[in-house]
Amino acid sequence: MHGVAHFTTPFAYHCLDSFHSAINGLLPPDIRVREISAACPEFHARTSTKSKIYHYKIYNEAVMDPFHTNYAYHSAHKLNPHAMQEAANHFVGVHDFSSFANAVHNDRVRSPIKKISRFDVTKMDAIIQLEVEGTGFLYRQVRNMVALLIQVGREGLPPEIVPRIIAAKDRKELAKVALSAPPHGLYLMSVNYDKEILKPPVGSPPVSFGRTHQISRCKLLFY
Repeated sequence: MHGVAHFTTPFAYHCLDSFHSAINGLLPPDIRVREISAACPEFHARTSTKSKIYHYKIYNEAVMDPFHTNYAYHSAHKLNPHAMQEAANHFVGVHDFSSFANAVHNDRVRSPIKKISRFDVTKMDAIIQLEVEGTGFLYRQVRNMVALLIQVGREGLPPEIVPRIIAAKDRKELAKVALSAPPHGLYLMSVNYDKEILKPPVGSPPVSFGRTHQISRCKLLFY
C-alpha cells in the first residue's frame, strides 16, 4: 500500500538523506518511507489530492491459497465477474454516497458527494481484482461498495440494486443486503496530485529516495 503524509519542520534541512534514514530506522520493518521531498506551503496530503486508486482482491476458489490468506478476501462461492462489472458501472459518476459510508467518530464533517471516474472488475486466474479511482472516498466506502458487488457476483442480487441503494442515501438500506467487506483485501495503490502542486520550492534540498550502500573493494594479499 502507498500513502502520502505532510508535516512542518521547525527549521530547514539542507540534505534529506540523513533525515530519511533516521525515520526508517524508527519505523517497524513492514513500514517504509520511500521518498521525502520539500513541499510548497499550499500542499496538503489529503485536501490537495486529485484522485485515489484502490484495489480490492478476492480469492475465488473453493480452497483458499494460504499464501493469500492475509492479502485477499476468500469467497468460496463462484462469483460472476461480468455481473459485478455491470453493477460497478453504476458507481461511476458524481453521486451522494451516504448509503456506503460508515459513521466517523470525530468532529470532521465530509461531503458525501464524490466522483468515481472508473470501477474495473478484472479476473486473473483465481483472483478477482476490483480497481476503483475517484476524487475521494468516505469512511469504509470502498469496502461497502465491494460488499455489494460480491452479493451481485453471487447472483443473489441484480446489478440494478446499486442505483437503488445510492438513491436511498441511507446506510441502513445497504445493511439489509450486505455487510462490509473485510479489510485485508483492500489496498491503497496510489494518491495522485497535479504536477504543479508537487514542485518543491526554489532552493529546496534534493529529493531523497533513500541511501544506497556500497561495499568497498578490499585488496587481498596472495602469498
